[in-house]
Amino acid sequence: MKEKRRLDRREFMSIATFGIGGLISAIMGIPAIAYILGPVLRKTETEEWIRLGSVSKVELGVPTLFKAKLERQTGWIITEKELSVYILTDNGRDFVAMSNLCTHLGCRVRWIGDQETFFCPCHNASFDQAGEVLDGPPPAPLDRFEVKVEEDQIYVFGG
Repeated sequence: MKEKRRLDRREFMSIATFGIGGLISAIMGIPAIAYILGPVLRKTETEEWIRLGSVSKVELGVPTLFKAKLERQTGWIITEKELSVYILTDNGRDFVAMSNLCTHLGCRVRWIGDQETFFCPCHNASFDQAGEVLDGPPPAPLDRFEVKVEEDQIYVFGG
């Protein structure tokens, strides 16, 4: 039969020190790791409904520019950007939302009421009221957003 070996004081203190050190490391380390990795592992919505403003601001048959500030968090990085959208309606019920960025190089277009066109100053491009290319190098019409109206507020989907 095998005899039990007794721990001497030095071995006991060594085991106790390592045990207490490991326990302290776990107590402090697990929350620290969760704090560091938490934002990276958190799911973020990349697209959502963005409120632009009141329906009453939109004139019939005239594209109206709305601006909204967006804040996005990716991990630890928070970015802010401004979304600019032209809203158009002919009957006050059905709305069309178009980006104000030219599809050629992303320059901002503006509505010229006298000529009833969107004008891009970068390369003299022009778009009609529906956002279709009239002149210049843009390869496609102005981008569109999905629109909904709730309680007299206009929302677009995206960002």
